[in-house]
Amino acid sequence: MPQQIAVITGAGTGVGRAVARELAATGWQLVLAGRRAEPLRGTAGLCERGDAVVVPTDVTDPVAVDALFSETAERFGRLDLLFNNAGTFGAPTPVEDLEHAQWRAVVDLNLTGAFLCAQAAFRLMKGQDPQGGRIINNGSISAHVPRPHSVAYTATKHAVTGLTKSLSLEGRPYRIACGQIDIGNAATDMTAAMSSGVRQADGRIAPEPTMDVADVARTVRHMAELPLEANVQFATVMASAMPYIGRG
Repeated sequence: MPQQIAVITGAGTGVGRAVARELAATGWQLVLAGRRAEPLRGTAGLCERGDAVVVPTDVTDPVAVDALFSETAERFGRLDLLFNNAGTFGAPTPVEDLEHAQWRAVVDLNLTGAFLCAQAAFRLMKGQDPQGGRIINNGSISAHVPRPHSVAYTATKHAVTGLTKSLSLEGRPYRIACGQIDIGNAATDMTAAMSSGVRQADGRIAPEPTMDVADVARTVRHMAELPLEANVQFATVMASAMPYIGRG
């Protein structure tokens, strides 16, 4: 496979780090983006093959996002994949108690940040030769059903689905494919509380099973390495026994 270039946001930890390691293992050249330089350097150090470039970026800042994709174009000449992964759950809060600043913080990162990165990637992919590329948005099980006390996160993840569909439609003439991976209970720092217990729909606190985050990374790589004539539009990867299908 010709050497390919990927931008991964939220690459310093969790799913982003796992995807970076998986892609690097097959020779992808990576641009690792996130707010904090030190975790990004940690991810780069785990990428034993390929070329991993660290670009600290606040994806909620349009100027910073433009700089990220400009540096990608200058260094590598093109972009084949954006894994739009940066996001936050926010503090679990009942809807009546959620402060405006808390709402905005989640919306700015999960939705506006995803849009800004997708927009910049779209422009680059449309203008490069050969034209085209792929965008994979990190949705969530919450793009389908909510958890208690997660109104901001759930609303943004539902909105990411709309972003994915719009990008798929508008990308057709330019060979830009867009898909979405909806992840449930991958074992990361973000889901560490799952094993000790999290709030259920009936108010109980109960432990939930998790899965290896490497299984998510392999799924992203499969989506990323399809020819642009094929697309996984939506993929759900979840711990098999998590309370999602049916009534729990």
